[in-house]
Amino acid sequence: MEKLRNLRVGDYASRPVITTASDTSFMDAVSIMISNNIGNLVVVENENPVGVLTERELLQYLALNKTIPNRPVKYVLSAKFSKLTPDTSILDAAKTMISKKSRLLVFEKEKLIGIITASDIVRAFLTIGRNPSLRGAVTGKVYSLHTNNTILNAVKTMSKKRIGSVLVTADDKPYGIFTERDLLNKVLSKNVDIEERVGDYCTYPVITGKLSIGARDAAELMSLHKIKRLPLTSRRKIVAIITARDLVEVFQKDSKL
Repeated sequence: MEKLRNLRVGDYASRPVITTASDTSFMDAVSIMISNNIGNLVVVENENPVGVLTERELLQYLALNKTIPNRPVKYVLSAKFSKLTPDTSILDAAKTMISKKSRLLVFEKEKLIGIITASDIVRAFLTIGRNPSLRGAVTGKVYSLHTNNTILNAVKTMSKKRIGSVLVTADDKPYGIFTERDLLNKVLSKNVDIEERVGDYCTYPVITGKLSIGARDAAELMSLHKIKRLPLTSRRKIVAIITARDLVEVFQKDSKL
């Protein structure tokens, strides 16, 4: 565990940080996220971060209003953030992410220099070589919708249940998965009517792993397929969906053993 304690945020943070001014229009902010393929956009005033616009905020706003607002991002709820330094340990970053449920921004001498995401933290944990069990991290129900259901219904379900994805089914079988990133890249980027079929805009086929795999196995599968959510199967049935943030918690708990 000595190696784990020596891992530092500065070696794994994503740089440069993509930012936008607080008076940027909501739609322009969405375009910035799409063009840079990011799920977190730091909102600044006078070069100082005041919040983080995330895929989750886009989802929640759309669920409530059914449309993207024609107003600056400063009037839209944005995610809170915690301040770290390059010397903060990865272990402490993981603890902060879990306990405060916040985005993590990296500052050096009060200047924003990076952002560290759940995927970044998992990448750091992978260097340790451990493969802890996913047991305890895969509780909860898997929510699903038929392919003929609307994008709006999917968005409302995800917002109400505070989840980042829903399984999309056809003939009582898994067909695809609709995620917050799909909403951003496939729907909002193309001005798709949210009354369209969710089955036409989900990610398919579904990439899955077995429920019995370890956290390292899950992380490697997610990295290979460039996904942040991995459905897990037992007896050929999807019984859980694990996320990058779930993996952070698994690795962090394992570090206490």
